[in-house]
Amino acid sequence: MESSELLTILEQLERDKGINKDVLIKAVEAAVASAAKKLLTVGKDDEVRVVLDPKSGQLKAFAGTEEIRGSEFGRIAAQTAKQVVVQKIREAEKDVVFEEFNARMGQIISGGVYRFEKGNIIIDLGKTEAYVPKKEQSPKEDFKQGDRIRAYVMDVRRDTKGPVIILSRAHPNFVRRLFELEVPEIYEGIVEIKSISRDVGERTKIAVFSKDDKIDCVGACVGMRGSRVKNIVSEIQGEKIDIVRYADDIKEYIQAALSPAEISQIQLNYEDKKANIIVNDDQLSLAIGKHGQNVRLASQLVGWELDLYSFDQWKQLQEELQKDSDSSTKLNISDDKIKAEGTGLNLSGVGDKLLLELRKAGFDTLEKIAGASIDDLTQIKGLGKIKANKIIEEASAKLKE
Repeated sequence: MESSELLTILEQLERDKGINKDVLIKAVEAAVASAAKKLLTVGKDDEVRVVLDPKSGQLKAFAGTEEIRGSEFGRIAAQTAKQVVVQKIREAEKDVVFEEFNARMGQIISGGVYRFEKGNIIIDLGKTEAYVPKKEQSPKEDFKQGDRIRAYVMDVRRDTKGPVIILSRAHPNFVRRLFELEVPEIYEGIVEIKSISRDVGERTKIAVFSKDDKIDCVGACVGMRGSRVKNIVSEIQGEKIDIVRYADDIKEYIQAALSPAEISQIQLNYEDKKANIIVNDDQLSLAIGKHGQNVRLASQLVGWELDLYSFDQWKQLQEELQKDSDSSTKLNISDDKIKAEGTGLNLSGVGDKLLLELRKAGFDTLEKIAGASIDDLTQIKGLGKIKANKIIEEASAKLKE
């Protein structure tokens, strides 16, 4: 490689691949110095230094203060410089591919099924390969070599061999992106996808909301004669899709999420985000769904824990809770022949002896215990700071309940 040719190549690399020429020059200098140290006869303690003239492109080597001359060095320099250039070109190409697909993270891309490897599907994307891991595939799908496939770009990682592109057809966002591609109102931001829950290969629930009162969010997603949703169902190999109308009212939202089942009553616990749902006996199996699928997906969709009961089950549960409540309000302390009924001091880790000491100190109600300080309770014999703090926290929690 001639000196002028080397400079031309480095300048072209800077233009085409975006690699700074100074970085390239330093890489060539370091590589040639390393090769010269190994292949030429120089003192083992001598430092070999190589300098590339940025104007002429000529490479000069120095061992200590003396310049290394000769045809052998010229051959080593040309060969090593060529290897560095090739390596940098490959690295730059890998970086270009990485940046391109990293920018497409979270989007849908398509390619051809190239081969199968340990259950993974290897996809040919033209410039590089990607793969769909087995756990990111639908159990109902069966692709063959040469098939066109669309998938969601889940992750892009750097690797010494090149970028690793991981695709998914099981991710809930795969369905989200399909709706964005199929429904113009979603792509334009008029209709918003609020939440998605998915049981891959079986059923997906998607909650949608319209920012324009004139546009029906569910109708927009379904399309004329169901054309839009049919295209998506076809893409995911017949997986069922429930399109749910999102509502700010959580009761209304839960009722829509559990559709097609009809709900009779809902009891809400806002603090723990739990809901007890009572349905008629003939609606219970429909609300639960096959293997609990309907209630599980509805729970994931709304972000609440949903417990389903028939009227008979709910009545029985209330009777059992009432019995437990009645028995817990009665306490017998034999040490002091004291009987306390209805105190509600049913605290974990508080035995009869400690309960007696609490009562003697004046802490005979949950209100008094919750309002006490740790120092107040640690005055009681045998009660440390950690346990005192736990008792105060539990009493406070029980008061809230």
